[in-house]
Amino acid sequence: MFCGDYVQGTIFPAPNFNPVMDAQVLEGALQGFDCDKDLLLDILTQRSGAQRQVIAEAYQGMCGRDLLGDLKEKLSGHFKDVMVGLMYPPPSYDAHELWHAMKGAGTEENCLIDILASRTNGEIFQMREAYYMQYSSDLQEDIYSETSGHFRDTLVNLVQGTREEGYADPAVAAQDAVVLWEACQQRTGEHKTLLQVILCTKSYQQLWLVFQEFQNISGQDIVDAINECYDGYFQELLVAIVLCVRDKPAYFAYRLYSAIHDFGFHNKTVIRIIIARSEIDLMTIRKRYKERYGKSLFHDIKNFASGHYEKALLALCAGDAEDY
Repeated sequence: MFCGDYVQGTIFPAPNFNPVMDAQVLEGALQGFDCDKDLLLDILTQRSGAQRQVIAEAYQGMCGRDLLGDLKEKLSGHFKDVMVGLMYPPPSYDAHELWHAMKGAGTEENCLIDILASRTNGEIFQMREAYYMQYSSDLQEDIYSETSGHFRDTLVNLVQGTREEGYADPAVAAQDAVVLWEACQQRTGEHKTLLQVILCTKSYQQLWLVFQEFQNISGQDIVDAINECYDGYFQELLVAIVLCVRDKPAYFAYRLYSAIHDFGFHNKTVIRIIIARSEIDLMTIRKRYKERYGKSLFHDIKNFASGHYEKALLALCAGDAEDY
């Protein structure tokens, strides 16, 4: 697969959309001591992100309250995390996740890696704006103060959102491949910088050629070389960039599998990926998951999650009978 190939999400705009009626149903569902969680998830998982924003406006106009605030107040646990997450527009959701990854007790490096290794220039630009609007804080400065070393340098480079687009030059690719190969041999600070600059600024099409050239001159896959030469979060971030260049849905399938099986269902990661990718490529991620791991994502979520939390995740995955 190449990065330009067709991908598909699982969530689409609902036909015959009536935001006022949805807002009325949500208001009723949020009344009283015990919320009607089935109604909440039926509406919020079956509308597109843009439609959810219109519902929130209708809700505000109708009862003078903030829907996001009411969901935060009335719900709890992981079900709350899903419902609240769905109410953020994509850039605001990325900003929200990054803020919480850096402002908790310890920095959640894997969240920073997942988001910044995979987002396009446009997504990064909008995320930075949303971050500033929501937290009156500069995303780049926060990354700089919360991380360190070459890991920090690479994240700061990615958050510029200045990756070249579209252009591929075989001659330059051959030169870059040599630089990457030398960086894996010599591992000096200067070589690490050259390595991350190539991975952060060259277009996906260009990097595709660079990785082929790297294989030709070294006889080794670039991921294997990075794993051998480097370690820690710097190595994880470099590998994430390579995997996203090659096949972004496969990268997220791998991250979901790892979150579910290696970390005993790491809820934050599962929720973040399913919400963030639901309108972009979650259907394709599901396909890759099944191809690579034999079991469906639907099956694994059913196995590990429960209750309305499970129902909400499965609704976002838009699974069907063949997925059990």
